[in-house]
Amino acid sequence: MERQSTSHLIESASASSGESEAVVESKAVIDVVAVDVVVIGGGYAGLAAALRLHDHAVDFTLVEAADRVGGRVLTETRPDGTVIDHGGQWVGPTQTRFTALAARFACPTFRTWEKGSHIEVRHDGTRVPYTGAAPDDGPGIAAYERVTALLDTLARTVDTDRPWRTARFAEWDAQSAGAYFRTRTDDPDALRRLALAVQGLWCTEPDEISLFHVLFYIAAAGGFEQLMETRDCAQDSRFTGGAAVPARAVAALLGERIRLGDPVRSIAYGPEGVLVRTATAELRARRAVVALPPHAVRALDLTPPLPPARAGWLAHNPMGRVAKVHAVYDTPFWRAEGLSGVATLYGDGPVGVVFDNSPDGASRGVLVGFVYGDRLDRFASLDASARRDAVLAGFVSVAGPRAAHPRDYTEKIWTRDPFARGGYEAYATPGAWQAHARHGWREPTGPLHWAGTETASAWNGYIDGAVSSGYRAADEVLAALRPQGGGVG
Repeated sequence: MERQSTSHLIESASASSGESEAVVESKAVIDVVAVDVVVIGGGYAGLAAALRLHDHAVDFTLVEAADRVGGRVLTETRPDGTVIDHGGQWVGPTQTRFTALAARFACPTFRTWEKGSHIEVRHDGTRVPYTGAAPDDGPGIAAYERVTALLDTLARTVDTDRPWRTARFAEWDAQSAGAYFRTRTDDPDALRRLALAVQGLWCTEPDEISLFHVLFYIAAAGGFEQLMETRDCAQDSRFTGGAAVPARAVAALLGERIRLGDPVRSIAYGPEGVLVRTATAELRARRAVVALPPHAVRALDLTPPLPPARAGWLAHNPMGRVAKVHAVYDTPFWRAEGLSGVATLYGDGPVGVVFDNSPDGASRGVLVGFVYGDRLDRFASLDASARRDAVLAGFVSVAGPRAAHPRDYTEKIWTRDPFARGGYEAYATPGAWQAHARHGWREPTGPLHWAGTETASAWNGYIDGAVSSGYRAADEVLAALRPQGGGVG
């Protein structure tokens, strides 16, 4: 794109912020880049969009605020060489977009460890070993299974491509999941189980999330069991080198077209194209793919402002509240004691769910715990030592006294992440779908195309959803560019 074709965008963007021409002229721009497409965000959604554009020989630049790719997927190698996934980590066999992407770059996986007895720690401290999906019997289990089966039944009626066409769309979106649960059972133990399910999947509390969003999400995954279970379900497998390995492989292929550590400051857009200003560059393009979580889009300086439907949708999709904590041991000692390392905890401690997160080959033992929703609010208020003690107390209740003495401990409080500000994903509050989604969920805004796992129809909220959303947004761009030439074959 030539400079002349975006000159009025520059002027209008400056005028809207009250800058004089002299001030604008005096600002130093390190790089001036003209491309067909700018991709904003280097998580899996942005990388998938960029990869699709690469495969169709479209000229693009991807800009990412952080100094790494992966977004809400964050793989770290600890000082002793143990690989830790602080963010998204699992992949299941029906997550076909992500598995295909990983296969393209020959990224190996291994099965999540689940052999042995799982542990349920009830709210009164009772410790119950079991095998399978849940204990055969116990307080609240029958009512919990009845309600979750009903959720499955309702979810099968959801149109995941055009959710507003669902028959009872308005009725379900008008209420919270918590309100609905209370109409179906008054069993306090069943409500505790339902609450932990909501916390584990959306990192929020049942009264904060739209019932329709819960049903949509279940439908997008292919059923409640797909979301909750391990073998052949969402938690089936992990990546040998960590979940960021496929992202790094894509980035290596794309090379210098990725600009890391370069946050976007403003976007001006109109019929002539897009002008994106970052900390170090001015990028002009015909189209842009914005692959950011809702709060990050809201933080951008956009000229003109977003349409009401898009702005309303973003405003009613807060990020979940979650921390992920790991304890590393010399060996996975619990396995020798007949334990799987998998647990659910209903007490007052911070940890709600535990998994064996040991590396393939068990060169170390690793327990991972998740702190969700209101528990995170309390957890984050503690100092680092108190947080560690509280987590390890939960691990002891699962794996025994040896769990109190890890060789390494690390935590990631996602609400404190400067870019994600929460996780795993954003969720819709009651009324958000009905009021804003028809034109605000993922409909393009002029030359701006929206990606991100929150915009996916399949596996919404998961890495697979992020990948498919990137492909969809890139396909929209390709279709828009094709009639004008643009080098698209």
